[in-house]
Amino acid sequence: MPDTETQKPPLCPVGESRCAVIDELVDIRQDILALQELVQTDTLTGLGNYRHFCKIADREMERTQRTGQPTAMILVDLDFFKKVNDTWGHEVGNQALTQTASILKSDVRKLDVPCRYGGEEFIVILPSTDLLTGTQVAERLRRRIEETPLNIGTENITLTASMGIDIYCHTHHETREEFVARVDSLLYQAKEGGRNQVCAGVRQDMQPTANVSSDEKDALFGIFGTDD
Repeated sequence: MPDTETQKPPLCPVGESRCAVIDELVDIRQDILALQELVQTDTLTGLGNYRHFCKIADREMERTQRTGQPTAMILVDLDFFKKVNDTWGHEVGNQALTQTASILKSDVRKLDVPCRYGGEEFIVILPSTDLLTGTQVAERLRRRIEETPLNIGTENITLTASMGIDIYCHTHHETREEFVARVDSLLYQAKEGGRNQVCAGVRQDMQPTANVSSDEKDALFGIFGTDD
């Protein structure tokens, strides 16, 4: 987004209170800002599009490298979306997408960035978020989608979503594409495991902090072993 300085109207060089040239310049500037927003917005859902996602993901991954604070990423895929389109039509399918987008937008923090990734897939970037917190957010979103049926007149359609969630840490040395691929593999596990579930990465704080070498094992057995 543009900063405050770039939004200030320019001053007339000869000090006139009204200047046709300045007015036109202001109109052009506003048109440019509107176009910049348009090219980064998904027209159906109003969320950021793939271009916007790439921009935000790169920014937050760079921030992680500077601050050490992890960046979480949730990949969301609506279950059996093709069946919704085939049964009720593409217009209802579009309603399912917009309802899901609305849930994602309303149920995350203001600093979190939900985007439409493509088709029936969405992606949410959560800055400065550890895996446990990110997983809790993903589970809350999954439950909200399931508990919010899509009303189409006399019928209610139950929607569900599968999700993958993992984090990018300052110790990781991977590209945005590699990070997404890692989260996508978790989404695939969620779908293969029966759908309508969250599959998360492995918490690093739950891993062993040290490996015992063979020499250390020999020393331990020597200390605690029995005499012949």
